[in-house]
Amino acid sequence: MPENASQTPRLLVVDDQSTNLKIIGDILGDFGFEIALASSGDEALVRLQHSQVDLILLDVLMPGKDGFEVCRIIRNHPKWSDVPVIFLSAADDKDLIVQALEVGGVDYITKPFNKAELVSRVRTQVALKLARDRLRQLAEDKDELLGILAHDLKNHLGGMKMSAEILYDRARKHSDARLEQMAGNICTSTHQMLAFVQEFLANSAADRDHILQSEPIWLHQVTSTAVQDYLEAARRKNITLEHSGVAEVPVSGDRKALDQVLDNLLSNAIKFSMPGTTIRVTVRSTKFGGASCVVQDEGLGFSEEDKIHMFRRYRRLSARPTAGEPSTGLGLSIVKKLMDDMGGSIHCESRQGHGATFIINLPPLHSGTLAHAS
Repeated sequence: MPENASQTPRLLVVDDQSTNLKIIGDILGDFGFEIALASSGDEALVRLQHSQVDLILLDVLMPGKDGFEVCRIIRNHPKWSDVPVIFLSAADDKDLIVQALEVGGVDYITKPFNKAELVSRVRTQVALKLARDRLRQLAEDKDELLGILAHDLKNHLGGMKMSAEILYDRARKHSDARLEQMAGNICTSTHQMLAFVQEFLANSAADRDHILQSEPIWLHQVTSTAVQDYLEAARRKNITLEHSGVAEVPVSGDRKALDQVLDNLLSNAIKFSMPGTTIRVTVRSTKFGGASCVVQDEGLGFSEEDKIHMFRRYRRLSARPTAGEPSTGLGLSIVKKLMDDMGGSIHCESRQGHGATFIINLPPLHSGTLAHAS
């Protein structure tokens, strides 16, 4: 849980004038807030090192580090970046207000203070901060619970699948057609459910656990490896999987994340393609110095409604896998997140009944990064 979620909201007031510190401290202290005081930007940063706060009231003009510099430091610090900052200033200057918001402030209050206005604005920002903390904790709890459930289901389904296969084999040996059919149905269902859980776990791990690292990537080489990995899956559905194009320039990305992106795109292309069709994977350079990969299938395609929602989590689309393969509704949302995190992009071109084309773009590798990587 956030440190202050079940405690009195804690505020840090930063002002180089002791009179202002006392006035603000007395006003907000009377309304039940716990108050910490700092008379300079440096003192405020030291206090933040030792205790978490729910809101910072920060004077704009101070000796040493001014409020804008302190706010930039706060916004760039991983532990403090989500703490709201309300700026305080005697100057009712629109340029200062704009600058305060641009560096990350959430509000701007002018001196002398109106007691009711000060309390109302502080209460609003503290309530929003605590609500965000609760939502974040609920999301983490949900992901943890889903992970535990999925792991448990995977173990139980694995046991069910093995038992059903043994039963199926015995039914065949004893020529019991009815039992063989029932055991075969159980085998098929448990296989699909187990594959669904495994896909869910793989995608959830990629979504949650991996810290991206920028590195040089030759897209043609990586896509060639991914295509090789899916040749057997394509062959089993009588689908032709082709790879072409050359992009000699290195691009910037994370190899593990890119592998996950290509896994999802190729897996989906095979799932949603009919036997006898072709999937084409093409790599090409872009005019901005990066490279793109195009995954084009001849499957069922997507409707305009599908294209609006396809990158949302757990969104089921109108097209369905052509051989009953599992689909979690997570894959494309994770692909979008990973591409965004790598500084790339993805978009889909499709008409229902006419296949789908997914295009991913990766940015060029900066010369400094390449030299470091070499």
